[in-house]
Amino acid sequence: MRFPAILRANEAGEGDQNGPLPEGQRVGFAVVAMGRLSVEQILPAFAHSRKAKLAALVSGFPEKLHVLGRQYGLGADRLFGYEAFEKLASVDDVRVVYIVLPNSMHKEFVLRSAAIGKHVLCEKPMATNSQDAGTMITACKSENLKLMIAYRCRYQPHHRELIRRVQSHEFGPVKLVEAVNAQNQGDPNQWRLRKALSGGGSLPDIGLYGLNAARATLGEEPVEIQAQLSSTPNDPRFREVEESVVWTMRFPSGALAALSTSYGTHRGSRMAVHMDEASLILDHAFPYHGQRLSLVRARDGLETETIIDVPANDQFALEIDHMADCVLNDRAPDTPGEEGLRDMQLMADVYQAAQSGTRLQL
Repeated sequence: MRFPAILRANEAGEGDQNGPLPEGQRVGFAVVAMGRLSVEQILPAFAHSRKAKLAALVSGFPEKLHVLGRQYGLGADRLFGYEAFEKLASVDDVRVVYIVLPNSMHKEFVLRSAAIGKHVLCEKPMATNSQDAGTMITACKSENLKLMIAYRCRYQPHHRELIRRVQSHEFGPVKLVEAVNAQNQGDPNQWRLRKALSGGGSLPDIGLYGLNAARATLGEEPVEIQAQLSSTPNDPRFREVEESVVWTMRFPSGALAALSTSYGTHRGSRMAVHMDEASLILDHAFPYHGQRLSLVRARDGLETETIIDVPANDQFALEIDHMADCVLNDRAPDTPGEEGLRDMQLMADVYQAAQSGTRLQL
C-alpha cells in the first residue's frame, strides 16, 4: 500500500513504502548452528524481514532445537541434527541454507548444501584458507546455485551511504582510509581462539570488516601491503592465534588504507575516509547497532561537522532480504563467493607481509 507524501520536498524522505511479501511468497531459510550469533541476532531478524521466513533449524544439540523450535513455531519435522542435514532436500520451502558454524566447517556444509540443491548464505570469513573458498564457489556454480557471503555491513544503511558519497567524488579523491575494529576476548577455550577452527585470530574474525569496507568504499583492489602482528607473551588466549594486527594497503588510485584490529583491547570501532575537501567519519562502524555518520569540512572559513541522519535498520534482516531477493529474481548477490575468496587471499597476504617484514607487491 502506498500513501501520498504529506511532507514538502525539502524534508527528508519517508523511506521505503513497499510492504512485506505474503507468507507464501517468502523465501524459506534453514539456519545451521544455534550459537550466540544465530540465537541473539539472526533468528530474531526474521521478524524484521520483508522477503524471507525461518523455515528450519539445524543443530547438534537436541535441547536447543526443542527450545528454539517452540519459540519460533517450528514443528519437529523442521528441526534437524547435523547427521540428518540432507533431509532438508525434501523440505520444499527451504530454498536457502544460512551457515553459521565455526569457520573450519563452512566448506563441508556449503558442499552438503550444494549437493541437495539449496542456495547458500555463509557467514564470514568464508573459510580458513583460499583453497577451500575456491572449492565452495565451484561446488555452487556447478549446481547453478547462489553463494553469498554474509558481509552484513555491506547492507547496513550508514555504510551504504558512506560508499555512495565517497564514490560520487563530490569531495575530491580519497587520500586516506582509516579503520579499527577491536575487542577484548575472554574465555581462552572458545573456538575463535583455536586455530584449527577459526583459521586465525583477530584478523579473520573482526579485522576482516575493515579490509572489506576499505575495498568496497574505494571500489579498488590493493596493489601493496605492509603488516605487523603482535601478541602478549604468555597470554593463554593467544597460544594459537594472533592478538593484534596493523597493516597498510596502497591502491592504484594512490589512496592509502591504514587498518588495525585486536583481540586484546577495550572495544573500538571506527572508520574514517579522508578526501581532498572533506572527511567522512563513521563511529561505531562495525557493531550490530549504534552507527553514526558525520561529514567534516570547512564552510565559510569555519570547520564544521554535519551529522548525516541515516535511518537505522536491522543489518541481519537487510542481509537476509538481499539473499531472498537474489533467489526470487535470479540475480547475483552483491557479496558473492568471489568476494569472500578475495578477502581470504588478501588476509593470507597480510600474514605473509607480517612474517617477511617486507613490503609485499600484489
